[in-house]
Amino acid sequence: MIEPHVPAPPGSPPSWGGSCGSGGTGGGSGGPEAPARLPVRPAVGRFLVLAGVFVCAACGLVYELELVALASYLIGDSVTQASVVLSVMVFAMGIGSLAAKRLRGLAAAGFGALEAVLALVGGSSAMVLYAVFAWTGGWGGLWADGPRVLLVAFSLAIGVLIGAEVPLLMELIQRVRRQDPGGAVADLFAADYVGALVGGLAFPFVLLPFLGQLTGALLTGTVNAVVGAALVLGLFRRDLTRRARWLLLTANAVVLALLATATVLADDFERAARQAVYGQDVRVAVRTDVQEVVLTGDADGRPLDLFLDGRLRVRGSDERRYHEALVHPAMNGPHARVLVLGGGDGLAVREVLRHPGVRRVDVVELDPQLARLARQDPGLSTLNEHAYGDARVHVAPGDAFHRLRATPSATYDVVISDLPDPSVTASTKLYSQEFYGLLRRVLAPDGRLVVHAGPVLAAPRAFWTVDATLRAAGLRTVAYRVAADDPGAAASDVGSASGPGSAPDRTTAALRAPRAWGFLLAARTAPALRLDPEAPRARTLTPDSLARDARDAARTRIPGLPPSTLVHPRY
Repeated sequence: MIEPHVPAPPGSPPSWGGSCGSGGTGGGSGGPEAPARLPVRPAVGRFLVLAGVFVCAACGLVYELELVALASYLIGDSVTQASVVLSVMVFAMGIGSLAAKRLRGLAAAGFGALEAVLALVGGSSAMVLYAVFAWTGGWGGLWADGPRVLLVAFSLAIGVLIGAEVPLLMELIQRVRRQDPGGAVADLFAADYVGALVGGLAFPFVLLPFLGQLTGALLTGTVNAVVGAALVLGLFRRDLTRRARWLLLTANAVVLALLATATVLADDFERAARQAVYGQDVRVAVRTDVQEVVLTGDADGRPLDLFLDGRLRVRGSDERRYHEALVHPAMNGPHARVLVLGGGDGLAVREVLRHPGVRRVDVVELDPQLARLARQDPGLSTLNEHAYGDARVHVAPGDAFHRLRATPSATYDVVISDLPDPSVTASTKLYSQEFYGLLRRVLAPDGRLVVHAGPVLAAPRAFWTVDATLRAAGLRTVAYRVAADDPGAAASDVGSASGPGSAPDRTTAALRAPRAWGFLLAARTAPALRLDPEAPRARTLTPDSLARDARDAARTRIPGLPPSTLVHPRY
């Protein structure tokens, strides 16, 4: 990935430059210079340099993954954000590697200064990006694209700094003990790649779950600064002038003080930022193994809202309109055995249990902690009418795709797919032809499947791609849409869903946009879009409104769209 500086072939005179002149004065005559005067044996010095390479590589990859994770959470569309971060950083690493050629004569001082700047920029990147998103990002005007611009800026800056490390480290390792260029490159990159492996594994398994994104980045910056300063001031201090040593020591002390202060204030900062994003009435905020779950309202007359990974999933003021439209048309017919995919909030289950004749409801939820919260939280359990307390309801935590592969054929009369929009990258496979083929297999011969297919008005192409995909899987479909009743509801056009999602749309234009949830009712034969006459009367849905909803959806049809598959997603 990085094109390092390769020292001159054996036999040509070394050119260590000014920082490595005799006597450690920082001057140099430009001629051949003696190797660095180390306080340890060359073998130990070489080991310490390679250990520094290892740590710096681990820190660099953590910065990279931190930007990808936070950008996916704040901005959405993880594939796009990962592509932007990785491509910009690799490009910037090339620029940094070329720029560092001018610093080879000041390799020790240059590397020390470089690590101090990298520690500050990389360590603070998550906090700064979150601050811009929370207080300025997404509200329109000059800062409407602030988080995206800042993401690219951090990717460029960190990439340049990481790319500049390799030529300077190559120079330092050759200063310790002269060796052939091929061997030096092999040693350096071996340490670099192993460090990247450790950093890549530490981020998802240690830093993220135990420290969180903000504190994890700050701690990584602290380690980066300490190791960089220790390597230069401990091993190559004789290559620096007294003034250079004091400047480097002061710079690192300032960086460490800033990172330590930010770490102490991280919890208070996160609470303030969360209030800026969700409002002042945040009641529950927990980080599960899958996502961040936030509950607001349900006090002093304010309706309960549920956010998953920053995106509004349930608005108490109009959730019933969404869930009745999702569930009731599919329950017209045999419905003794029902499967709910997603829906960990229990609201779809609440509507299923209103129908007589239901014997068993299986809920496949990726996040079991969300289902536990829906059972135990007073506000959410009241909203779902204590659905999880019903003995007929069984929660199966896990991935819906894997669960269906292990489910026998013709198991369910009704399947309700209460999942995030197909445009959310993590959900794309759950809107694929292969997935719908599995659903068709587990349906009884006269069974029905209903799919929340996203906002039909805001994203008609994605909606009708879901329709084409269902048909490609051998199912007949009928489309309908339901307009949201609450004009002040979030503009994401999403009702209730569980699982990872993209960021909340907080723009003023989006808040004014018309909102309509789109649904597809599917079966092996042409399904009839009617309500069960034996079920209790729905509060927001009537046969006439349902027929009107079907006509409204049909007017948006886009014919001729290809289906989406696992290897060729089209959302």
